[in-house]
Formats: sequence, structure tokens, C-alpha cells
Amino acid sequence: MQSDAPRDIPAPTTSPEPRALATRSARSRRTGPSLLARGAARDPYRFYRMLREQYPLSYDAPLGAWLISRYDDVTAALADPRFTGFPHDGAPRGGPAPLGLCHGSPRCLPADRYTVVTGTVPDGLAERVERTAYVLARRIARRPRADLVEEFCRWLPAASGADPDDGEGVGALAVTDSPCLRDTALRRTALASLLANLLDDPDLLAALRIEPALTGRAWTESLRRDPPVQVVLRRTVAEVTLSGGTLPARAPVACLVGAAARDPGRFAAPDAFDPFRPDQDRALTGPPGCPAVALSRLEAERGLRALLDAMPRLRWDEGFRPAATGLLTRGPRSLLVRPG
Repeated sequence: MQSDAPRDIPAPTTSPEPRALATRSARSRRTGPSLLARGAARDPYRFYRMLREQYPLSYDAPLGAWLISRYDDVTAALADPRFTGFPHDGAPRGGPAPLGLCHGSPRCLPADRYTVVTGTVPDGLAERVERTAYVLARRIARRPRADLVEEFCRWLPAASGADPDDGEGVGALAVTDSPCLRDTALRRTALASLLANLLDDPDLLAALRIEPALTGRAWTESLRRDPPVQVVLRRTVAEVTLSGGTLPARAPVACLVGAAARDPGRFAAPDAFDPFRPDQDRALTGPPGCPAVALSRLEAERGLRALLDAMPRLRWDEGFRPAATGLLTRGPRSLLVRPG
């Protein structure tokens, strides 16, 4: 589900930790623009750029949390044991942060700590996804115009949620049921962003028709450039020094994944969608053992193949341009196309 306003964030406070901002001068140095400011959700990447360059560590008073935006700082906060999840966000203490398509389930941790999840999709479910993708694509192909978000991205993940007791559905991906698999909205958003990026580049779309194996690189690049989850909440359990300064212990922290994913200090031409980039990175897409990560990649690969097979001339509807919306989660609400 798209989110135009933040939810599940800490209640605003009147001031940050007293130890960190003990004086008025310190507050003025560390207090920066707010994620809740008008326009931040409309153009978050411009806002993120300002934060990375001018306020790499700042206290967001209306939000009631510290903001970190640089790649090195965000990836540290997502993996460093000095950070933990909020009690209400589902992240276990010492466990992975909810990230990308993963909700931070203990089942996504390494095998030496929790139940193993292989990260592979059973044959029965793969066949179900492919069959559903082709049925949807052939229906759309008969129409002069279609909305791929409403008519394809919405239904493909929903059809993957089969009865977990039948031995072929999502229950077969994990030893036990995973909360990551129950949220089809994030997979829908990620799939919509991938299709938007590809439809913007007809030459790349043509290359994918010839070499479907490139879809995996396109999928990884789309998750980097347009992550479905833009903000991850963490809390420090000890004092932590980052590139922009020092966070106090017990401080709420908003990790701006969308900002880190376009950090020019880590990625060349970070705003460009380039599946062939040599600096591809999966640190911000979720743990590879998460069943939702494996299933969403399968949906992207089989779904794109079905669309291209059924609609060789698939293109944007005349005059249409996709627009992403949302603050905590972000993606296009509609993708208007001409199927043939």
C-alpha cells in the first residue's frame, strides 16, 4: 500500500536527548530540515541530497528522530549491533532491520542463530507465478490501453499467496510462515517501479526481450534506485559515531534508505537507472535468505517475460509519465500503457 503520510514513527518530542544537545548553540548546529516538511514527499531525492551534503546527522524535531542519509552511515545502522529495532516495528532485538521487501523476521537471520530459510522458490510456486503472469498479460494484450499497476502488479503478488498447506504455495518457501510473505503491497510497489524504469528505456526493454537473463540485474538496480521502503526506523543502544557526528544512546534514528541508495560517494551517476553499472550493491535490498526477496525476484522475472511475450510493442500511453508517491514507502500509483 502506498503511504502518503508517515505511520509507525516515534511520537514527536520537544527536544532531542539532553546529553546530545545540551546547549542552544549545539541545537542550532544539529537541528536540520524535517522529513515531514511540505514538499519532502513530493521530491524526496532533492531533499535527500540536501541532507547528505549539509545535514548528514541532524535532529528532526517534528519527527522526533535523528536523520542519517549517507550510504556508510545507513548501512552501519542497519547492521551494527549498537542499533536495534523499535518494539512496534517487528524487528527482534539484535535482529535485522526491516528493509526493502523484508520485515526483519528472525527467520531471515543467519542459520547459526535462527531457522534456516533457503531463499529459493519451490517449483510448484514458480509454475503458479508464471501461469498467473501469462493469464494476466494475455488479458491485458487484448485492450487498447491498460494500467499495469491495477491490472498486473496488484494481482500477480496476490496470486502467489496460495494456501500454505498445499505444499506449493508461499508456506513452502520457509520452514514456518514468514511475515514478509504476507505483505504483497511492497512486492506490488517494487514490481511497478521496475516496470516504470524499463518502459522509460525502450532500448533496454528490447535487450531484455533478447536476453531475459538481464532481468535480474535490472531488478537489483531498480530496488537500489527506487527502493519500495524509503525509511527504516532504528534505535541506538549505545553511543555511536558516524560520519556526521555522534549519536547518543537510546536515540531514535530514521535511516533514509532512499538517500543512501543515491549517495554519489558510493554509486556513480546515482540517479541513473543502469542495470549494467559495475558498482551494483545489494546491501539495501534486504537479506538474500528472506523468502519475500526470493519470491519478488521470481515475480519480476516471470512477470516481465510474460508481458514482453504477450505484448511485443508494449509502451507508454501517449502523453503519460509515471509519478511516484509516498514518504515511507514509495512507488508509482499507475502505469498507463498501450499494449500493442
